Amino acid sequence: MEPTWEAPYIHGHEVADTTDPDASLAAAERLAADHRIDGVLTWDEFAQHTAAHLACRFATFGNSTATAHACRDKAVGRAAFAAFNVPSAASVRADTLEQARAAAAGIGYPVVLKPAAAAGSIGVSLAATPKDLRTAFDLASRAAGDHEDTTGRCGVLVEEYLDGPEISVECVTVRGVTTPVAVTRKRLGPPPYFEETGHSVEAGDPLLAVVGPVAVQALHAVGFANGVSHVEMRLTDRGGPRLIEVNGRLGGDLIPHLVREATGIDLPLAAADIALGLRPDVTPTRRRAAAIHMAYAPADGRLTRAAAHPALLHQHWLERLVWEHRTGDQVLLPPAGNLGTARVAHLVATAATAEICLQHLADAARHLDITID
Repeated sequence: MEPTWEAPYIHGHEVADTTDPDASLAAAERLAADHRIDGVLTWDEFAQHTAAHLACRFATFGNSTATAHACRDKAVGRAAFAAFNVPSAASVRADTLEQARAAAAGIGYPVVLKPAAAAGSIGVSLAATPKDLRTAFDLASRAAGDHEDTTGRCGVLVEEYLDGPEISVECVTVRGVTTPVAVTRKRLGPPPYFEETGHSVEAGDPLLAVVGPVAVQALHAVGFANGVSHVEMRLTDRGGPRLIEVNGRLGGDLIPHLVREATGIDLPLAAADIALGLRPDVTPTRRRAAAIHMAYAPADGRLTRAAAHPALLHQHWLERLVWEHRTGDQVLLPPAGNLGTARVAHLVATAATAEICLQHLADAARHLDITID
């Protein structure tokens, strides 16, 4: 689509389908006729392969298309983790319900079913018992059909359920050398879905020393050479940190903003520097915490009221409150909906520690009036 708010910040543009590498390359070639292309960058999960394709074409700093594929296709990523002895989950691709049943029986319940190349927890659910498997497989299959990769094949994965807190490690990699800079601690909604309802980042989190080396190992396994990445894992009782996936891009849900608020490290700027062949400054300049809470609709229906208590808006710790839907909008929760249809608002808090941030956000949630017809 044509640019809107971006217009003041760009010097030239072409419109193309960024999930189509050939169409994007043609658009980039047209741009290159009038502009020198010094770097290629995307923060979009579904455009990673295209960005790698363009970076190779214009000889800029990026990653190979094979690396992009390993980050996008979770089955390829799991195989890479196994080859490099990175602790991960047992995983089997299943194209039919019968194959999914066999895979789940081999792995052992509970299992997680997910599309191999989607994002944002779309199509991901827990099958606690065999009777849950058909529903979970159907959900993952529908999402897989909506998110085919550049090879035209996405498919469904049946995976071992990793019990324990979920985290991500935000990393900066320059010419193959990775620096883990922050840990994001995640909050999830109730099962069987894995909707992320919040995140927190605290400068100096001691967990970084434990999970950072695992993230570095995982990035090495998929050949990640340049850029900012978002490496997800679970802290299990058995075997310590275990990989969920490597995302070869900035984290979503304002995670880079939380990192900047907590540590002073600017991850989007670092990503831009790396794309230009520069070495970013990842020296922390702050020592505090930041957290985000995503307010979900209580049920499917029409949003009839979305308001906050006036006193909430004057709290010194409230960095922002953003309404993502307006009254009159239809909202839809999983499994029929996703984060784009289910989230009504988000709030960001800053404080000395993550614990204080989370308490502020819990108090704030009680001062939101979200009513569904």
